[in-house]
Amino acid sequence: MSKVVALTGGIGSGKSTVAQMLEELGAKVIDADAIVHELQGPGMPMVKELAQAFGPEIVGSDGALLREELGKIVFASEAARERLNAIVHPKVGAEFARRLVAAKTAGIPLIVLDIPLLFEGRKAGTRSAASMQTEAVIVVWVPRATQLERQMARDERERKDARARIDSQIPIDDKRDQADHVIDNSGSLDDTRQQVTALYSDLLGSN
Repeated sequence: MSKVVALTGGIGSGKSTVAQMLEELGAKVIDADAIVHELQGPGMPMVKELAQAFGPEIVGSDGALLREELGKIVFASEAARERLNAIVHPKVGAEFARRLVAAKTAGIPLIVLDIPLLFEGRKAGTRSAASMQTEAVIVVWVPRATQLERQMARDERERKDARARIDSQIPIDDKRDQADHVIDNSGSLDDTRQQVTALYSDLLGSN
C-alpha cells in the first residue's frame, strides 16, 4: 500500500533539492509547479483566464504567460494572490488527484506531493483533494536570512523585491512548527542528504 506525504517549504529553502533526493531514493514525486507550468503553457485555457483577471499585458505575443509580469501584480497585493489562487488551485488540484491515483495504482511505496504553497492553500481554504490524502507533511526549513540571500543569489533580485516575495508566504518558522517532519537545509548538502535518507527509511518503515 502506498504512503502519501506532502513536501513543502518556502522561497529559497531548497525544497526542490530535497524532492530530487527523495526521487533518487525511489519515491514518486508529483510536482505542483510542474503541473502549473503545463497548465499555463502557451494557448492553454488557464492563460486566457489569467489574462482576463489580470490584464493582457501578462501574456506575450506568442501566447506564453509572462510570469515576471504576473509576479509583479500578485506579490504586491494579497487580493491579487487570492484571485490567482482561486483560478489556479482547483485545476492543479484536479490534475494532482489524477496523477496520485495513477501512482497508487502502480503500487509505488512512497508518493511525495511537492506543494510549495501547501499551508497558504489551507489558509485560503483552497486545499486540494490530493493534499487532503497525505499522511504527513515534510517541511524543508532554513532561516529567513538564508532564504533572502539564496533568492537574491539565484534570481539576482533586489533585496526589497526578494523580501516582498518571502513576505507573501506564511513565515517558514510557522510552517516548521506545523510539520510532521523537518529537513534542516541550512547546512551542507551532505548533511541534508543524510537527513533525507533517514527520513525516507523512517517513512517506509512506518508504512
